[in-house]
Amino acid sequence: MEERDDYKFLKLRDAISCLNQRVNLVGVVLELGLPKKSKGTDFFISLKIADESYSDPGISVNFFAESVEKLPVVASPGDIILLSHVVMKTHEREVYAFFNKKFSSFALYEGLSGGDFVPYQVSARFRTRELDKKFIADLRKWLTGFQLNTDPNDFQFLREIKEGQRLSLICKILHICEVAEKEWIIYVWDGTDAPSKKIQTKMTDEMDNPLPLQLEKEPLPRDVLCTFPSAGSVLMVVLGEGNKNLGLGFLKTGIWLNFLNIICEVHAGLWRGVLMPFTKLRYVPREFRYVLGCQRCYEERLSEKWGRMPWSCFPSPSTVTEVDHDRAPLVTLRDVLSYSEVTAKFKCVMRVVAAFPCEAENFLSPAGTYRVRLTIEDPTARVHAFLYAEDGENFFDGRPSTSVLKRRMNKLLGLNEDDDSKGTEYTERDPPWVFCCLKSYYLNEGDVWGSRRYRIFDTKLVG
Repeated sequence: MEERDDYKFLKLRDAISCLNQRVNLVGVVLELGLPKKSKGTDFFISLKIADESYSDPGISVNFFAESVEKLPVVASPGDIILLSHVVMKTHEREVYAFFNKKFSSFALYEGLSGGDFVPYQVSARFRTRELDKKFIADLRKWLTGFQLNTDPNDFQFLREIKEGQRLSLICKILHICEVAEKEWIIYVWDGTDAPSKKIQTKMTDEMDNPLPLQLEKEPLPRDVLCTFPSAGSVLMVVLGEGNKNLGLGFLKTGIWLNFLNIICEVHAGLWRGVLMPFTKLRYVPREFRYVLGCQRCYEERLSEKWGRMPWSCFPSPSTVTEVDHDRAPLVTLRDVLSYSEVTAKFKCVMRVVAAFPCEAENFLSPAGTYRVRLTIEDPTARVHAFLYAEDGENFFDGRPSTSVLKRRMNKLLGLNEDDDSKGTEYTERDPPWVFCCLKSYYLNEGDVWGSRRYRIFDTKLVG
């Protein structure tokens, strides 16, 4: 096997003709898989790199190492990698570079965002050279005008996701957190609303096994929620079973990524994305027309009177409820959760996915006071909202008979109006979208934010 000059870096277009030879390469990381265990004892990751000579489709680079830590940990697709002594090979007519852990080496540098020429990760054998700076500077310059050669129809918006299908989503990473050791969650967004799903539960489960407000064990801190956009679903993304314990700490917030072959699931009526062993993360340029289109549509949405209305309820919400504040601006439940003042009043379009108690005859306390907890949601959040005392009187229009209450609540919850199962059977419900007025309050003056709650007011259930 011929060894090439250590100081000679080949263009990728030239490297593909150097089969079974050791070469030095430098390129932009366009795509990366998730690290995984090989069939042997090593760990494996595959990257796809490109340069100005060979940007489509680029060249794959396959790495093997004794531990995940020794693999390249790309901080963001779009970063730059220098490779020394990789071997050009072919498999099923596709040429790729093979990183041999015995003699190959690499260094990773920031891409467009980089302001220096200091690598943020180097392998054991890598030696930096003054000439490296020119290669990196040239690639950064090339990246400023780089556009993906892709058809926008190849991607799906969050509004188009379906259960169990392999999807190609382009989303902005809003937040990343490690909820337990090597257990990571990513929160992504594209400005659209994920489809609302039918609720499959027993109504009586609300006592001992209530519908969750989120799929995570703990809700996100309020200071994190305040950084999220007002409208549009935020998809929680986790690692699938085959990728557990491999970590996602290398990703950066604020960047747009293409999640290729991600799977979406629904649990308790809530969406989540799953990164599978076959999922790939692809670089998306800042000025990519698809991204600019998402941002423009979101800004237009916020400027419209009904822009915060859930897309699932167009052209208009159901008439199951009436509110007293027709001219009040519409807000999302995320707006409510992140509002700067503890006590405030809001008007939303939401749906009621659960009620406790579930039996209409138990809505009144022994003292004759309404006390009902509703679980409400829109595409941005799910919260508990209470009907209490005079607000309950207004909502239910006084104290109608149990049969009338039951019929109206069935309609609100997406049940057949004449359903008389008492909530003991599994049902598939699709609650209607309705107008609702909310007010926030607190229970503890010593912890106003921690004890913040929500009540429904100036809203009437009709029909």
